[in-house]
Amino acid sequence: MEINADFTKSVVIDTDQLLWRPSPVKGVERRMLDRIGDEVARATSIVRYAPGSQFSAHTHDGGEEFIVLDGVFRDEHGDYPTGTYVRNPPTTSHVPGSAEGCTIFVKLWQFDPEDRNQFKKNMEAELNASVEGVATSLLHEDGREAVTFHKLDSGATLNSNAVGGIEMLILDGEVMINDDILSKNAWLRLPEGEALSAKAGGLGAKIWMKTGHLRFVRAPEV
Repeated sequence: MEINADFTKSVVIDTDQLLWRPSPVKGVERRMLDRIGDEVARATSIVRYAPGSQFSAHTHDGGEEFIVLDGVFRDEHGDYPTGTYVRNPPTTSHVPGSAEGCTIFVKLWQFDPEDRNQFKKNMEAELNASVEGVATSLLHEDGREAVTFHKLDSGATLNSNAVGGIEMLILDGEVMINDDILSKNAWLRLPEGEALSAKAGGLGAKIWMKTGHLRFVRAPEV
């Protein structure tokens, strides 16, 4: 299966307009944003857990990172409330689920194969002081990518011309990019060489962003 698999092209999706598709586990559904592969896939998705749903134990051979968008995600290592960013690198395993239900934004098979840095962070708690109306958390950085969280005041602009491509998810509020208004849950992917300028609307905006990683796109090892 291939979905938005040409990484030389820009993609903008209002994810709220996508249909939920069933996963192999009852009570867990997903909205697929980009994908190379079938059930083992290099994938970017929004995943919804019904209350009480749970996957069986499994290992993330290619790594997994996710943001909890609403509710509380849970595994045997603890609870992850809304606003938590988690990295589970290759070789890690868990039994994921949710007692009350939750929605996460998740990326699979997009790690450096040698990465072993496992952690969770409260994105808001990591914010630095605002500069020209933009407060930033550096969530993760290595030789392949940088992962950040940004809180924009009304009218503030987030700019990036990062090498290696740009990806962002609007977590709250809205931004204007090239005369287009992107609202909460909109997802944007820009190829290498394309710059970003996102101006926050009247209520400000919160944005998760990853840069640099599109230089390293690969299919999963099955």
